[in-house]
Parts: sequence; C-alpha cells; structure tokens
Amino acid sequence: MSGQRAGAAPAPRSRDVAGLAAGGLGMACQGDTPSELRRRRSGSHFAGGCPRVGGCNETRMLEKLPLCGKAFADMMHKVDVWKWCNLSEFIVYYETFTNCTEVETNVVGCYWPNPLAQGFISGVHRQFFANCTVDRTHWEDPPDEVLIPLIAVPVLLTVAMAGLVVWRSKRPDQLL
Repeated sequence: MSGQRAGAAPAPRSRDVAGLAAGGLGMACQGDTPSELRRRRSGSHFAGGCPRVGGCNETRMLEKLPLCGKAFADMMHKVDVWKWCNLSEFIVYYETFTNCTEVETNVVGCYWPNPLAQGFISGVHRQFFANCTVDRTHWEDPPDEVLIPLIAVPVLLTVAMAGLVVWRSKRPDQLL
C-alpha cells in the first residue's frame, strides 16, 4: 500500500460514501485491497458494510439520516400522491433511501439496522404511507344451497367407490 511504512498498522477502514451515487453498489472501505474491492462490488460479502472504527456515534447518525429522508421526500414528490401506496411506482426511490440510511449509519460506525435508524425509517413510513392500508378479504361460507352439495357429493362418491371395490373383490371370476 502506498503511503504506509513497512510494518505500520493499516489505516482504519470506514465507508466510502461515493458508492452511494451508484445506488449503494460498489461501495468500498478505506484500506481495501483490489481483491477486497472486487469482492464487495460482486456482492459476495455480508450486509453491514465495513468494520466499525471507534464505536457508534449516534448523535452524528441522527444528523445524517435526515439527509436521506429529505432526498427520499424530494424523489417521492415526483410521484403522484395517489400512487404512493403502489410500491412499483417508487421502488427505485425506496431502494436508494434504504441504501442511503445503511451507508450513513455505517459511516458513523453504527450497525444497520439499529433501533434509532429503524425509528427514523418508521417516521418516514408514517409520513408517506400512513394512508396505505392492506385490504383484507373477509371470507365467509357460501350459502347452504351451495355448501351442502359441495360436501355431500364427495362423501357419497367416496362411499359408493368403496362399496364398488368391496363388491368387486367378492366376485373375482367375472369380468365387467
């Protein structure tokens, strides 16, 4: 590594936020070797990003997360309000928002997700998706005129077929 003396400890690694512009793909940690960088870009690493350095700075995280929220809000205002409950209309924006919160959380040395980040994300959900409800279908039995035949016909056919098998097994010498 250039710029380091022989035997010197490697520089601490922290998240390179330049990867955020690429939608969270291809992010690097400081001190990554070319092979580590290729591994990260190929997606063959565990989520959670770079190793933490110096612990979690929650105050700094709470300062950075609103930047992600503002960017998401700006993108969501490009979508018609009546389409906010249709995930396919804004999934790219939401993915960018999620990646941003992960990056900013990791930059300050915190794990993602964590209770503070989840609280922030929940607030964004309340802001944009409070009116989105899941319509649950209320199931009820069909009327008796339909239900009774649906139950009786298979039961009677089963009894008739069992009787036919028993009857045929007692008369093995005759063909139909």
